[in-house]
Amino acid sequence: MKHRPPALLGALLLSAGLVACSSSGDGSNAGGPTVLDVWLMRDSVSEAFQQEFEAGFEKAHPEIDVRIQIQEWEGIGEKVTAALASNDAPDVIEVGNTQVAQYARSGGLTDFTGKVDDLGGESWLDGLAEPGAWEGKQYGIPYYAANRVVIYRTDLFREAGIDAAAIKTRDQWLAATEKLDKDGVQGIYLPGQNWFALAGFVWDEGGDLAVHEDGRWKGGLDSPEAVRAMEFYKRLQALGKGPKDSDESRPLQADVVAQGRIAQVIATPGGANAIAQKNPDLKGKLGFFPIPGKTADRPGAVFTGGSDLVVPAVARHQDEAYTFLKELTGDAWQTKLALAMSYVPNKTTLATAVASDPGAAAMAVGAAHGHATPNTPQWAAVEAKNPIKDYMTAVLTGRDPQAEAAKASRAITTTLNSGS
Repeated sequence: MKHRPPALLGALLLSAGLVACSSSGDGSNAGGPTVLDVWLMRDSVSEAFQQEFEAGFEKAHPEIDVRIQIQEWEGIGEKVTAALASNDAPDVIEVGNTQVAQYARSGGLTDFTGKVDDLGGESWLDGLAEPGAWEGKQYGIPYYAANRVVIYRTDLFREAGIDAAAIKTRDQWLAATEKLDKDGVQGIYLPGQNWFALAGFVWDEGGDLAVHEDGRWKGGLDSPEAVRAMEFYKRLQALGKGPKDSDESRPLQADVVAQGRIAQVIATPGGANAIAQKNPDLKGKLGFFPIPGKTADRPGAVFTGGSDLVVPAVARHQDEAYTFLKELTGDAWQTKLALAMSYVPNKTTLATAVASDPGAAAMAVGAAHGHATPNTPQWAAVEAKNPIKDYMTAVLTGRDPQAEAAKASRAITTTLNSGS
């Protein structure tokens, strides 16, 4: 069995000062198999899964010698941009699902629109497929997803006489949280600037963070739907002692939940492991349920994080790259990946693959109703300034919700329409 550990790639200085990575010459081994260079991201696959996949893929396709190189998230945007502009790009690259538009706009990606049906695109998760498209063409192929759920203290729910499985609506969620929020227990730890959670409530109400009309983008936080979402967020946030002026990382949610009697937190399921590592007494006392929706027949909308796979337009081995995409995003390897990594598979039809993993199963329920941020390369600039966070803090500290929503929407509008 062949396995190559993550390798550092040779550096090529570009005139822009960016660093690209060298692929393997002409991609052939003197008449042997075609060498296929692939970039996957840190923690996308475990070493064991990588080893299993490489062996299985090459057994099925002996004409291809796949070489997976693990990349770090820090600085990856500049690295991918440099690679796409070079003549020495890898054959397949994993990118964050919301990053596809900025790479596609440059003309640097292969168009797979004609292959969507062959890849099972009819059941792709919307939160991966939609941001993988740009101007009506499909460039990013959904790889895997992760989204937020409610992590709860099973012991505190039991003491309060609350059955988490019975919480199906936001009203039921509020009522349960109010019941939990007493006797030294915080009903929920919710930082004031968890804008991913707010986005889900906005989508539940039928609104959006921004809309594209008549060739221009317009911020959507001042819509009646988005204002209602913020009202709900304010009610929920008040049932705990989360800071009103910071997000999930300041302080780290896992640290806070590990230190106190906090009944719930909104996070990806991996947060439970971090909590238990900080406080081993909580091991076995953490459960999961999907973020509730407005009605019992539909779970709450969630922001779908995760990755797509893309092929640079300059990649030398287009056919072999497509073979790799079809295998890794196909049902068999998606099922193995989901079980190995506790991810959500790329298709709604594979949700049962993670039924044995409580955290991943809760994610999969929400992922079926997942969304992505507005599909424009300029959204990254919005997140850099993030007027949504400022808006949330303003409302939570008593300022006029409608006026602050209008202010934030104007900032989003300006930023989204300022790019080339």
